Amino acid sequence: MSKIEQLIKQHCPDGLEYKELGDILNYQQPTKYIVKSTKYDNSFFTPVLTAGQSFILGYTDEIDGIYQSSDDNPVIIFDDFTTSFHWVNFQFKIKSSAMKILTPNKKIELDFRYIYYAMKCINYKPQDHARQWISSYSKFTVPFPPLPIQQEIVAILDKFTELEAELEAELEARSRQYDYYRNQLLAFEGKEVEWKTMGEVGKVSMCKRIFKEQTTTEGDIPFYKIGTFGKEPDAFIDFELYSDYRKRFSFPKKGDILISASGTIGRTVIYDGEPAYFQDSNIVWIDNDETIVYNKFLFHYYKIIKWQTDTGGVISRLYNDNIKKAKIPIPSLEEQERIVTILDQFDALVNDIKTGLPAEIKARRAQYEYYRKKLLTFKRESMNHQ
Repeated sequence: MSKIEQLIKQHCPDGLEYKELGDILNYQQPTKYIVKSTKYDNSFFTPVLTAGQSFILGYTDEIDGIYQSSDDNPVIIFDDFTTSFHWVNFQFKIKSSAMKILTPNKKIELDFRYIYYAMKCINYKPQDHARQWISSYSKFTVPFPPLPIQQEIVAILDKFTELEAELEAELEARSRQYDYYRNQLLAFEGKEVEWKTMGEVGKVSMCKRIFKEQTTTEGDIPFYKIGTFGKEPDAFIDFELYSDYRKRFSFPKKGDILISASGTIGRTVIYDGEPAYFQDSNIVWIDNDETIVYNKFLFHYYKIIKWQTDTGGVISRLYNDNIKKAKIPIPSLEEQERIVTILDQFDALVNDIKTGLPAEIKARRAQYEYYRKKLLTFKRESMNHQ
């Protein structure tokens, strides 16, 4: 029998009580803590928060209307429209009024951190754009065991979050280390090394345009647009169309480096050779035979190259001539291979979702979510819920 099971047997002989969030948490409107200026700067002291995924939007130099949160006085900031929320234990200002500041009800004996974890187990997605706390969310019930059980659960889950934070800190440090060594290894200015334009290395190629009516929500071949290649496809195309286009038009081969020419300009992905199609001139590549420069060397050098873009209206883009005229250093193939070997190791460590730190963080996060659900799942039996 686990310690928690022993505590439940000791403290809950008649079953476990459930309470509504509105009964155990107080809320406050953030009006007087809203930032006035959006001129953020990392040199400023006070973070400006949103309850969304970005969390810290920036830092402000405003000195009035700062919420004095701390380790001893934490809060939960809650987005009143999306119901996303964050634990906050430092001073801050708020981005907008579309939030609530949640604090524990001092009249009830509870571990506030436990309530935060219990809220993480609520599976609810708003169906309309409306204020959620008063109308819906505060009415959700959470298991409310006696304080010793809450504290034991918090102690276990905090260890998981601390481990994840340590891994994320290591990932950030390794990412900085990767950037440093990449910049050092690829700094050829002033050195005796040949320079060539990209046009001399290979031909700039792009896919033939696919029209929207040629795509489907389901199909044989994944179709990628600007921000999604290397991720989830935007749509699909028929195998027949894919085969026809491959025969008649330019198409990357396995190992070619795809470059985003618009939107996230310069973003790169190594084409894995699997059947796929890409959005016309917005995704380009150098048709390179690797007798002059290895594709993997290009992949790493693309990350530091200063692309010259043109603005043809509201969207800046990288045109073929810009790519052709861009100059890159061409060390010996042996030196390229040495550089690639070193940078590949760093790249795998900080980016590989199967073997690197991201994979370990993902595994720890899944483990944490598993135990959080397991620890916060109780038989719904109590004197108040028969």
